[in-house]
Amino acid sequence: MRKIRVLVVEDSLVFRQLLVTNLNKDPAIEVVGVAGDPFEARDLIIEKRPDVMTLDVELPRMNGIDFLRKLMPQYPLPVVVISSLSDKVFDALHAGAVDFVNKPQVTDRKQLEYFLANDLPLKIKIASTASLTNIKQKVANNLGTVNRVSAKSTDKVIAIGASTGGTEAIAAVIAGFGPEIPGTVIVQHMPAGFTGMYAKRLDEKSRVAVREAKNGDRVEQGLVLIAPGGDAHMRLVKVGEGYQVEIKNGDKVNGHCPSVDVLFESVAKSAGSKAIGIILTGMGGDGAKGLKKMRDAGASTIGQDESTCVVYGMPKVAYDIGAVQFQEKLDNISKKTYSLLG
Repeated sequence: MRKIRVLVVEDSLVFRQLLVTNLNKDPAIEVVGVAGDPFEARDLIIEKRPDVMTLDVELPRMNGIDFLRKLMPQYPLPVVVISSLSDKVFDALHAGAVDFVNKPQVTDRKQLEYFLANDLPLKIKIASTASLTNIKQKVANNLGTVNRVSAKSTDKVIAIGASTGGTEAIAAVIAGFGPEIPGTVIVQHMPAGFTGMYAKRLDEKSRVAVREAKNGDRVEQGLVLIAPGGDAHMRLVKVGEGYQVEIKNGDKVNGHCPSVDVLFESVAKSAGSKAIGIILTGMGGDGAKGLKKMRDAGASTIGQDESTCVVYGMPKVAYDIGAVQFQEKLDNISKKTYSLLG
């Protein structure tokens, strides 16, 4: 089987050597070049034509985000950003990176070993399957006018799940929501620490309130709650005439914590036909079974179509098992959501 050809872009010589040595241990990966700055990387991209590039955000001569902005329109390439805990990673994703992985502390041996043997190789393998056409697509800041409905009832809820490519996809959907939208709960696969920054970014750019969920938060009209990354699952529970979220530690489901399936299954149980489920771009099958349970419980369900997915994994699995009622392009999902509320 052909190996995934990887270009490593990292200014730290010690960390760069760690990346190269350990990535080459993976039988599915071959490091074909290393670069210490974007200018070296540019030349190697042309020469080596890698399948995937790993990219540090903080680089000499030009930072990684500016490099992405210049690179992607001319040479679209699946990029996995390696970043310490910083909201700059979302600038990188907006500039065209497929995914990111949290940079470990070199002094934390256990964390470093897991990163080198598991986190980074997995992200590279997922990135290698990404659609280059959809990487080039820019998320529109204004998705146009959507049909407004009276959504004051607290007995309705919207649930969204996403993974690879999901940060931009969720932003596109939320951009079409107004303050009258029913309470919305979201699971986006993301490391601990980043979900709070992501929620803050969305809150600043949206017409709805967005925040990282806390245990016991009420699900309210015009409010979007994003499950915190880490070792806890988020569930929807019925409380009186409305809902709240329950955040509890648990084992990984489908390899993820929080899991989309766990959220969707709780929505099926607590909200039934009063819910709308939306599954967006992502690798694997997390969320498919949960979305099927939502549909079986009478909820309306939407899946992002292949033509607009960075990775058509989760929506495909959901579609194949009959969980998706409506398959929509990304820029039409918010409008479809409003039509289902009408």
